[in-house]
Amino acid sequence: MRSRLRSGLLATGAALLLGGCASQQIESYAAEQPALDLKTYFDGRLVAHGMFQDRSGQVVRRFMVEMTGTWQGNQGVLDERFTYSDGKTERRVWRLIDDGNGHYRGTADDVVGEASGQVRGNAFHWRYTLRLPVDGKVYEVQFDDWMYRIDERIVLNRAEMRKFGIRLGEVTLAFTRLTP
Repeated sequence: MRSRLRSGLLATGAALLLGGCASQQIESYAAEQPALDLKTYFDGRLVAHGMFQDRSGQVVRRFMVEMTGTWQGNQGVLDERFTYSDGKTERRVWRLIDDGNGHYRGTADDVVGEASGQVRGNAFHWRYTLRLPVDGKVYEVQFDDWMYRIDERIVLNRAEMRKFGIRLGEVTLAFTRLTP
């Protein structure tokens, strides 16, 4: 009896542990509304407010982003201008390509290689490596980025940052669409 109980507890613990390691899948959002069409949502003026939290959850940086998106056919440009709480500014210009069937690629000057992503329903999953300057050094960090359309104007964004597979922290953003 004890042996069966122990085996049952171990099996349950293993299932919980493995389930906790599972990552979300983009397909699970396919039916969610309102749908996130990147070419429509990121066309025009937007503003975003965000923060970076280190791995302990401490907010270590806050920022605001003013953006302008433009699309011609399957190619888009997203011009982002960051203003950080310490007064520093930064600019990133994404060049995006819609490969069809919800698949996107993108480049920017501080992105290593190409970003790739997929949209389904109200969600967009985007992965890329960013060259991140910190205290005079530049680190290459991996971003696992998820966006969720909430309504006509709002998209929430949550991105996990990793280096060598170690979680460094998380970026949270709230996008607001200013132009229809």
